[in-house]
Amino acid sequence: MNYYALPIANLIEQFSKLPGIGRKTAQRLAFYILEMEPLEVEKLAASITDAKEKVHYCSQCCNLTDDDLCHICKDDRRDQSIICVVEGARDIIAMERTKEFNGLYHVLHGVISPMKNIGPDEIRIKELLNRVYNGQVEEVILAINPTVEGEATALYIAKLLKPLEIKTTRIAHGIPVGGDLEYFDEVTLSKAMENRREL
Repeated sequence: MNYYALPIANLIEQFSKLPGIGRKTAQRLAFYILEMEPLEVEKLAASITDAKEKVHYCSQCCNLTDDDLCHICKDDRRDQSIICVVEGARDIIAMERTKEFNGLYHVLHGVISPMKNIGPDEIRIKELLNRVYNGQVEEVILAINPTVEGEATALYIAKLLKPLEIKTTRIAHGIPVGGDLEYFDEVTLSKAMENRREL
């Protein structure tokens, strides 16, 4: 039995589809929005639509941006010879907070996962190889989450890079297996970067 008017029930249902949002949180969010001023609701809806319509992948690193190149790829003060490969765009924010890395990034947007039917062609590995072939890259740092799928993806990329004789390193495992980069503090990530190893 549904206790809510259909529009409220639909709103709760949509919120509950978001990651980390349970039914009770979805209800709280729905009722919060219903109590907001109409103009604020319009701004919220417009910002969601605006982000969805204007944000796309950076043409170089596959980070999320509203321009052709993201702000990191545009920054000519960054070291063009090192690329740090991450699983998702949120991981860049985690790495940037350490203030230890001044190179470029490459976002895979996932990892190889045969159980989920995600192969190398479903993530941005080809784009990474194109950058390595066409640039002055001397080192590729694999900062992929230390999960089973992340390890498999790192080894796969390292195998592809080996014939090119480019130094390929993996961030050290000061990070627990099964964790996500975005949740670790700056010190843990800094140590992991310092202790990276060649594959």
